[in-house]
Amino acid sequence: MIQKKICMIGSFAVGKTSLVARFVHSVFSEKYLTTIGVKVDKKLVTLGDGRPDVSLLLWDIYGDDDFQAVRPSLLRGASGYLLVADGTRSRSIDRLVALHKLAKDTIGDVPFLILLNKVDLVHKWTLSDREERSLAELGPVIRTSAKTGQGVEEAFRLLAIRMVTAG
Repeated sequence: MIQKKICMIGSFAVGKTSLVARFVHSVFSEKYLTTIGVKVDKKLVTLGDGRPDVSLLLWDIYGDDDFQAVRPSLLRGASGYLLVADGTRSRSIDRLVALHKLAKDTIGDVPFLILLNKVDLVHKWTLSDREERSLAELGPVIRTSAKTGQGVEEAFRLLAIRMVTAG
């Protein structure tokens, strides 16, 4: 078994903590609890097909906003990361490019995915198809919903596979 650190990066209130809770504990809460600092969870993922099991250390980092920026030191040692945005809030999507640059500058060219969260509220999305295609030029995009579970398991599993394949 191998161990990999994954960082959850995004603006405040995009659903990073809820995505981790859905993935690790299969739960969702409507209550918003802001993350202060970092919350670390762990989950064992069985990849199959002769690939080793992976113990994922999930670093849920506080939200990036006008008052606090993600510290590069929190990203060090990560084997991959998930950039999370809220499809109903354009500002959270705009921040992804800067956060992606910060991650690349800090930890290099490691596997990552872009998660467009809150797909259960797609009727309220401010993200256009053109903007989504533009994000896809940065890297793979997966639509997720921490509330319904849509895309959550697949996103973490795909990132685990990409990290194992990358070495």
